[in-house]
Amino acid sequence: MEKKYIDIKEIHTPELFKQMSEYTDALIEEATANGSLNEQGADNEYTREIGRVGRMCADYESMYMKFEHLKFKSPLVVSIEREMEKRHIKQRQTAELLDVKESTFSQIMTGKRPISMRMAKRLFKELNIDPGLILEFS
Repeated sequence: MEKKYIDIKEIHTPELFKQMSEYTDALIEEATANGSLNEQGADNEYTREIGRVGRMCADYESMYMKFEHLKFKSPLVVSIEREMEKRHIKQRQTAELLDVKESTFSQIMTGKRPISMRMAKRLFKELNIDPGLILEFS
C-alpha cells in the first residue's frame, strides 16, 4: 500500500476533498481485494489509513458542506398514495371522496396537519386503509 497525503492534517478546499475522497475509495477497493477488510474490527495499515483520511473528509463535510435533512414519508401517507394510484385518482378527487377541502388533505399528506378521528374513519371506509396503520402513524 502506497500512502498519500501524509503531510495533510486538514482539508480546506473542494479540490483536495475530491482527491482525498478518491484516495479513500481506492484504499477501500484495494483493501477489499486483498482481504484486509474481511475481519470485523480489523486493525491493519489499511484500516488505520482509511480512518485517518476518512476523519479528515468527515471534518471537511461538517464544516463546509450543507446537507438537507432527509425526509421520509409516513407509511400511512405511502399507503394512501398507493391507494390513489390503484384507483387512478388525483389528490383533488381523493379529497372529495373523503369530504375534505383539498388544502386540508394536502396538509395531511405533507404531515402539517394531524389526522382526526373523523378522517381516520373515512380513510378506512373510503380508501380501505389499514386501521392499524392509521392508529400507529396518525
